[in-house]
Amino acid sequence: MQYNKPLMTWLVAAIMTIFLSGCSSWVYRINVPQGNFLEQSDVDKLRINMTKEQVMFVLGTPVAKDAFDSSKWHYKYVFNIDRESEIRKSLVVHFKNNKLAKLTGDFEIPAEFNTPLDS
Repeated sequence: MQYNKPLMTWLVAAIMTIFLSGCSSWVYRINVPQGNFLEQSDVDKLRINMTKEQVMFVLGTPVAKDAFDSSKWHYKYVFNIDRESEIRKSLVVHFKNNKLAKLTGDFEIPAEFNTPLDS
């Protein structure tokens, strides 16, 4: 019995592709945290009228600074990307006249936030 070699090669390649594509869901992907990991205790240290240097000392360097508007800093954190247990947190720090004016995002605003440090 004679086999058509190009056809057999194509058939084996197609079958192997189908079998191997089913294996891709069990490939281990390492969890790589991305961005600034912040806890509520870090945010609780922030006070109104803090300078940019003081905010950077408390929270670290932001993930993104707006190139056209230096009055906003974005702190973002993502863990377990594209999984059921994905964690996303965001904090936006707003400045007015280079002093901390407002916080927005996924964290609670500290109870003492409106009390300046020098009081």
